[in-house]
Amino acid sequence: MTDLALAIPDLSGRLAVVTGSNSGLGLGVTKRLSAAGADVVMAIRNRTKGETAIAEIRAQVPDAKLTIKNLDLSSLASVAALGEELTSEGRPIDMLVNNAGVMQPPQRDITSDGFELQFGSNHLGHFALTAHLLPLLRAAENPRVVSLSSLAARFGRINFDDPNFERTYSANLSYGQSKIATLMFALELDRLSRRLGWGLMSNAAHPGLCKTNLQISGPSHGREKPTAMARFYQFSWRYMPFMWQEVDDGIVPVLYAAADPKAHGSEFYGPRGFQELAGGGVVEAKIPDRAANSEDCRRLWQLSEQLTGVSYPTN
Repeated sequence: MTDLALAIPDLSGRLAVVTGSNSGLGLGVTKRLSAAGADVVMAIRNRTKGETAIAEIRAQVPDAKLTIKNLDLSSLASVAALGEELTSEGRPIDMLVNNAGVMQPPQRDITSDGFELQFGSNHLGHFALTAHLLPLLRAAENPRVVSLSSLAARFGRINFDDPNFERTYSANLSYGQSKIATLMFALELDRLSRRLGWGLMSNAAHPGLCKTNLQISGPSHGREKPTAMARFYQFSWRYMPFMWQEVDDGIVPVLYAAADPKAHGSEFYGPRGFQELAGGGVVEAKIPDRAANSEDCRRLWQLSEQLTGVSYPTN
């Protein structure tokens, strides 16, 4: 693998939309894009947390241009409402960072539309959001869509017979499915853009093993006491710190995909360390064979359109 050096150009006048931008990776990405001059729409569920995040960013980037917009990816109505709001404002979108996610809830939960929570939020919500924002993306010069996948994509597979895990639920298998779906979506979106001449670059990134609140809030999922999975993450943070990296390192592959002039479409970027676990920097990550299967990517795309009721243009 070739090490890639991150270089973020001046982003003044550019508009970025970052989902889940009030904490973790999304907050880190928003801070760095703001520092480079971009206007950032923070698409989040909780305005109070968003205002706290803005205060944190402006403590380091006083002139950061930030706007909070409501988005609940577990509700297709909320996704559509954000699409309508941004469309009515009419400003072209230069960068869409599909970052927000749910991780390994111990029991099967569903979205307001009846989808398994991880598949519905991590993949279907972003699939629909990107479709709603596609006209604004296509109106920009050299727009990019970055989808956040995970190392979990390595063991992920699309359960086409039961994508919502209605028969037997597994927190890990469902999470893996949602993250390989995110990667497959990124690859198929780029193929469509190239074929239909949309002028849009789509790629994906993963942060390796990165310490964020997702490892605790996801597996615990509202419980008063952390689950065994959450306790394992906390244990490994303390006693195996060499396996993990901080947010400032974890966001480097995402920033490369979103803003570096050297980034390409249909690529997957990750950390340059051993097995892409940590180590800072960025490399072209290995795309699992299941994600590289173009027939399965098209099949997932068709399933996603069917489930969400959202279709992409064919020209």
